[in-house]
This record gives sequence, structure tokens and C-alpha cells, in this order.
Amino acid sequence: MDYVIDEGARVGHVHLKVSDLERSIAFYRDVLGFELQQRFGSEAAFLSAGGYHHHVGLNTWMSRGGPPAPGGSAGLFHAAFLYPTRAALARAVLRVAQARVPLSGASDHGVSEAVYLADPDQNGIELYWDRPREEWPRPADGGDGVEMFTQPLDLQDLLAQAETEPAATPLEKRPARKRALRRRRAATEVSGKEPAESRTPPEAPEAISSRRETGSEIEKPRPGTR
Repeated sequence: MDYVIDEGARVGHVHLKVSDLERSIAFYRDVLGFELQQRFGSEAAFLSAGGYHHHVGLNTWMSRGGPPAPGGSAGLFHAAFLYPTRAALARAVLRVAQARVPLSGASDHGVSEAVYLADPDQNGIELYWDRPREEWPRPADGGDGVEMFTQPLDLQDLLAQAETEPAATPLEKRPARKRALRRRRAATEVSGKEPAESRTPPEAPEAISSRRETGSEIEKPRPGTR
């Protein structure tokens, strides 16, 4: 193969067919935090992070009032949103928990740590951060590429990172006890059980473990697709 895509190319945005535009805007704006950049009446909207023209497009042109795609059909597996740091990912997951949006998985892939959920139309969503490239696992034979894997992600440990860096809305003004209680409450909402005490080694949340035991594709991503 002679042609190789320019190394500066990036996935610029994902554009989704949705059933209810207002419901989808509320999810991507109010839960995930994207900013609304433009909308075309009741038919389409464009949202982004950091003032970009759009990272997420939503439209109802052919899907208004329609059901989610049936299981087993071809199409989008998930859209993945990359966060710059582990703390930024932790704040995003904390917000998802506070909004009582259920998670469908949480994994350490070696190259990254990822949390999975679904939008109101059951489109898969991945929120993740990448470890530094020099820490990525490589093939044992020294070949090119990476050697990704799937292991349980410690959500309590991740959520504890939510206040290690300044956030868009400062958290350091809140009393430490309230912050600790908020993290415990978030972990409980995500997992469906009271988190273990700090002196006890944290366990993977039951809700996520049960999906892992059933062999969920979310917990077993195909190499290179995550």
C-alpha cells in the first residue's frame, strides 16, 4: 500500500441522527458539557468544546421520532471523546454520575482509561484519556503497533482525581468534607452500591462487573477500535 494518511489528520466530528433534538442537545450540552455553536430551528444543532465550530452534529432530518437502531445491526459502535488529562476525565465522569446517567462499562486499555455510556438514542459514547505514548504497551516481539488489553478500571480512584487540577468551575472553594461526600455519592450512583472504605482495596463496581462477566462487546473492544 503506497498511500498513508497524513499524520496530522484527525477525526474532526461525529454527526448523529437523533429522535428528539431538544433531548439530545440537553444531553450533550448539560451532561457532557459541549457548547452549542449553531442550530437550524428544530432540525439540527452543532456543539463543540473550546469554541471549535463543531465536534458533535445532531439532526432529525430523517429520524424525528424514530426508535434507536436495533441490536445486531451495522452502524456506529461508539463515538469517543478524548480528554487532555485524567483529572479532566474524572470531572466528566463525576458530572455523568451527578446527572444519574448509567454507565455501561469502565476499562483500562493500557494505552488509555475509558468509561462507556449511551446517549438518549442509545448511541454508544466513550469518554477517555490517553496515557503518554511512551507508556503504551507494545508487542512483546518488538513489532510496530500497540498491545491493548481490557482490565477493570477503578472508578473510585478515577473520581478521586476530579479535584487534582483546576476545573472550569472551581471546586477548591468547596469544603473538603463536602467534596469527599460528593465523590462517595457519585461512586454509589455509578455502581449502585456503597463504595468501599479507603482502607479497603477498591473493587470494580457490580454493575460494570456484571457486564464484563457476560462478555459485553463494550468490555472487549476489537484491537484498534476500542
